[in-house]
Amino acid sequence: MTQNHVTGMEASAVSVLKRAVELDQSGRFQESLVCYQEGIQLLMDVLKAVKDDSKRGHYREKIKGYMDRAEQIKAHVNQMKEDGKYHEQIRISEDATGYSYEVLFKPYISSALTEVWVEDPYIRHTHQLYNFLRFCEMLLKAPCKVKTIHLLTSQDEADSGQQSGALAELKESLGAHGVTLDLQFSSTIHDREIRFDNGWIIKIGRGLDYFKRPKGRFSIGYCDYDLRQCQETTVDIFHTKHTKTL
Repeated sequence: MTQNHVTGMEASAVSVLKRAVELDQSGRFQESLVCYQEGIQLLMDVLKAVKDDSKRGHYREKIKGYMDRAEQIKAHVNQMKEDGKYHEQIRISEDATGYSYEVLFKPYISSALTEVWVEDPYIRHTHQLYNFLRFCEMLLKAPCKVKTIHLLTSQDEADSGQQSGALAELKESLGAHGVTLDLQFSSTIHDREIRFDNGWIIKIGRGLDYFKRPKGRFSIGYCDYDLRQCQETTVDIFHTKHTKTL
């Protein structure tokens, strides 16, 4: 392994661990735990590649410190989950970037996840339907085995067939990937909520529709949602042992 490659891995580890500390200090423990784990793995890869004994000792000390903190956070999160008191809040500021569905939901997806419930009254217009499609694609790519996605939304009264047609097509497409899409409609739904059967509950003030319209079809952020500007919103995360069914 070349020195440049080792230096690159070290820089990546520093960046990820810096983010872990920032999240830790702001009380976003589940997110910080994921970053600590990724950063520690990167540092361990650096340790394997370094031959200098003094540097190896330095990396071992750093790794131990981060592992100890990660274990403390894990115990703290598990205790709050056990007590039913886990609550974390993320504030997405106006025009912020870096909040794709992959980034936002990653800390709460585990191999135990098999069923998802989405309550969102606004999966009706074209861009909202695409948002839900992207959310489903994110689940298919994630390290889990989702078998069923439940969607409860409102029906577009002025719909000329777009909403029903799009959701029927998505249902068929998900079925081809071994995932069942259960569709239900409500004329009184207002709240927005996403539940995972591993116990996580994510409530986004704007639902899945928190991205701004891109400036043009060839503008940065049109395809990559990590680069798409967001509207200001709040994300509340809870954990419960009992996942409700719709």
